[in-house]
Amino acid sequence: MKVIKKSYRKFKYTLYCLILMLLSGCATPGDRPFNIKSIAKTDIDMVTDAHVEVITELVRELTVKLYLRNPREMAKGPPGMTLDRRLDLLFSPPRLITHAELNNRYGVDAIPLAFDPEFQGDRVFALMVGISGMLHASYSYKDTFYMLDELNQQKLYNSARNIEVVVWQLSNRRQSNGELYFLTNGLDEYAQNLSFERLFGKLIAHQDMMARIIADKTNRSINKVVHSVASFTLFPI
Repeated sequence: MKVIKKSYRKFKYTLYCLILMLLSGCATPGDRPFNIKSIAKTDIDMVTDAHVEVITELVRELTVKLYLRNPREMAKGPPGMTLDRRLDLLFSPPRLITHAELNNRYGVDAIPLAFDPEFQGDRVFALMVGISGMLHASYSYKDTFYMLDELNQQKLYNSARNIEVVVWQLSNRRQSNGELYFLTNGLDEYAQNLSFERLFGKLIAHQDMMARIIADKTNRSINKVVHSVASFTLFPI
């Protein structure tokens, strides 16, 4: 009996190795190399990975654009701060979720600082720690997904609605001198620059799409509460 079990285990191991060899051999020149981790991924996991990758690039581009339009904010940060350093603080793994200059606020809790009249720090950094952290939280603080990982469709949906609130605040919230807290879209003699709206629109679309995908996968509904973008209330994530 022991001999049979030992032979069976050897057979399973040999079969497993053959499958791996076949999978790795299926790749043709120019294709992505086979990754053993892909075996533990479902189609939804791979779609989620792709969404997270695109969202990260969009937020990164948004960060760069905001600093280019609001260079004075960089000077409010720690001495010697640069754009590359800010991008590292925001996106380099593992993600930092505490920043002393923001009183260790992260995600939804950091966004109000960007529009707080009493806040004297870097408003762009506060806003982007808020947005990037909120999106990070909506994906359960993960950057890569496997078959046992779960997402919450409501958090994904809520994050999209929160971005809509942020867009409204960027266009309407003003300081005591009447100036907007941030310069975003602009007008010149030829055309209107709507690049910020396009970036925010893509972020909202991606989050809404992922919320729908997860809702369909789990057969759970999304609570679509009527929410005014003119309110300063952000949904929890």
